[in-house]
Amino acid sequence: MKRKSKKGNNVKNLGYVKVTAEKVHRRKIFARIVRIVFIFLLMILAVSYFFLYVIFKVGSFTVSLDRNLANDKNIYLSETGKTDDTQKELSAISLDYMDNISKHWISEDVDTEADGSHNGPNYFAYSFYVMNRGSETVNYWYETDIDDSIRNVDKAIRIMIYRNGNPTVYAKRNGTTHEPEVDTKPFYSEDEGIAVLEEREEFTPGSIDRYTVVIWIEGDDPDCLNDLLGGELKMHMDFKEEHIS
Repeated sequence: MKRKSKKGNNVKNLGYVKVTAEKVHRRKIFARIVRIVFIFLLMILAVSYFFLYVIFKVGSFTVSLDRNLANDKNIYLSETGKTDDTQKELSAISLDYMDNISKHWISEDVDTEADGSHNGPNYFAYSFYVMNRGSETVNYWYETDIDDSIRNVDKAIRIMIYRNGNPTVYAKRNGTTHEPEVDTKPFYSEDEGIAVLEEREEFTPGSIDRYTVVIWIEGDDPDCLNDLLGGELKMHMDFKEEHIS
């Protein structure tokens, strides 16, 4: 009787071990699947973060030449204006935070105080040069585009462009009256996101144009409301041989 009982216990024990091994195997498979899914999601998040960082980097501002000006006409960009400093694209230092201010708060010598990035308290400032190193007199266009405006922050921004010491301030039309804001030139095409489009004529060989771009949020703008809080802005500037309407 004892033998029979012992044999029965062995059968039960073997059955218990078999069930436990299957559970452990299933758990290992489940853990492996969870690990693979986690790594996959982590990779997606990393790629998404990199993409968003590149596309929506706050305050980023680039200046570039089209191929015809650079390659065919020997027109170059420069942060220093020196003959040995020739580039086809420039990138300014971003401004991580910007509060609304008045134009009167901007440094009076903002156009001449420095080359390259020289941001001030709550405003973006970038100075650079366009140089004609070729043998032809050319006409070129410069265009400033708003690539992205989160929370419609572009409603209250001002873009002041100095060309050879002469400033022009650009802004969106008043949201209520649709008239140009005081002392500003309205954006060229709000629907297409083109803030500035101007022609530079008779750019002779050896000439150098100095540009300073200043951007701020105008506190006296009627559209400068709390709804703009948390907004972001991305812009760029292009120099082209010709403009196609």
